[in-house]
Amino acid sequence: MMTADVVICGAGIAGISAAYHLSLHQSSLRILLIDRGAPLSLTSDKSTEAYRNWWPGPDDAMVRLMNRSIDLMEGLARSSGNIFRMNRRGYLYVTADPARAEQLLQAAEQAARYGAGPVRRYGRSPLDPPYIPSPSDGFEGLPDGVDVFLDPAEIHRRFPYLSERTVAVLHVRRCGWLSAYGLGMLLLEQARARGVLFQAAHLIGVEVQGGRIRAVRLSVPGGEERVETGCLVNAAGPFFSEINRMLGVDLPVFCELHRKVMFRDEAKVIPRDAPLIIWMDPQQLPWSEEERETLEEMGRTDLLRMLPGGAHLRPEGGVESPYVLMLWPYETRPVEPMFPLPEDPLFPEVVLWGLTAMIPGLAIYWGRMPRPVVDGGYYVKTPENRPLIGPLPVEGAYALGALSGFGIMAAMAAGELLAAHVLGERLPEYAPAFAPDRYERLDDQACLHDWGETWQL
Repeated sequence: MMTADVVICGAGIAGISAAYHLSLHQSSLRILLIDRGAPLSLTSDKSTEAYRNWWPGPDDAMVRLMNRSIDLMEGLARSSGNIFRMNRRGYLYVTADPARAEQLLQAAEQAARYGAGPVRRYGRSPLDPPYIPSPSDGFEGLPDGVDVFLDPAEIHRRFPYLSERTVAVLHVRRCGWLSAYGLGMLLLEQARARGVLFQAAHLIGVEVQGGRIRAVRLSVPGGEERVETGCLVNAAGPFFSEINRMLGVDLPVFCELHRKVMFRDEAKVIPRDAPLIIWMDPQQLPWSEEERETLEEMGRTDLLRMLPGGAHLRPEGGVESPYVLMLWPYETRPVEPMFPLPEDPLFPEVVLWGLTAMIPGLAIYWGRMPRPVVDGGYYVKTPENRPLIGPLPVEGAYALGALSGFGIMAAMAAGELLAAHVLGERLPEYAPAFAPDRYERLDDQACLHDWGETWQL
């Protein structure tokens, strides 16, 4: 029989961050971190590894959470010699639709009011503020906020690889990417140095007596194990709802399958120092009549409709690397998580076609795309796409989930907030926006489905 002060179910980036912050704030805690597989091996190491503080929405909670998380990541990068290769190349939001350009500009002004940084406009006026291009590496000494380009000639001069149809580009600056595995392992090493134990185990049961956690049961090599504990943190990623059911807790959480493609950009279409680039416009792919008939026979009529905006890509690796990552979340219906991921042989070509609308040079790969590598995982989401961080109705049970497509970027602040809940420390002002009991507050519940476009990928 084992005992632990805290059992954390899930050794993805969220669970590891929780263990890191709990052990940092109270090193005497006996913390057991469990996962069915190796740490960071399910979905955390298969993300785009990107981060941003640009979060338009109904309030400033997401901007404040992300600013805090980025502050913490930058502190770790400085203290570790940037071992996880954090950069600040930014995100480029691109559109060929004047109406969408106006919407993006309004969203930028809103994000600025929330604390994401100022809005700077660029044309060809000598009065324009100086534009500072992002370097390939590093994050120090660079602006925040957003640089807005609305003049086609200036857009073409700054970003010649974009479509000539482009009417607006927003370069959001406190954004970039990093090595998710490098960050996660750094946190895990420091947590283990403070006594956190990791065990490969499958949580199969939770014992609740008198409305509070008493113990958990684990499936381990060779049999079962019972661990007495008064605290369980559900950081199980795609299995978040499965753990909640063991607790008798029902929260509005669902999964979406998201894939990404990596391929060799042998023609060097994408500049190696480019930001993460996002095409915001919906589009209908130019299938031939024969292709349309084939898709109908395959039961893939979903690809014949108008597909949503959000196709995006970024360079992968250093300046000498030939690789590019491509993504397009055009299929977002709720699904049950399954591993390995179901295959979709059409996905690489569909994403390539979608991105060619933004970067016409990619057409060189139509019909002869270098062999792609496809992986991905599941976005675990609430209806309003905000995380669940805080106590559950069962005493001693806590949620750290529904981190959707922002798990890497939010992990540091989310783990810190979870630790504050568990340890009874003072909570930041944004904590109620992410607490699981928010669905019991009628004012919050009334606005869940009326937030409009928040530009989340």
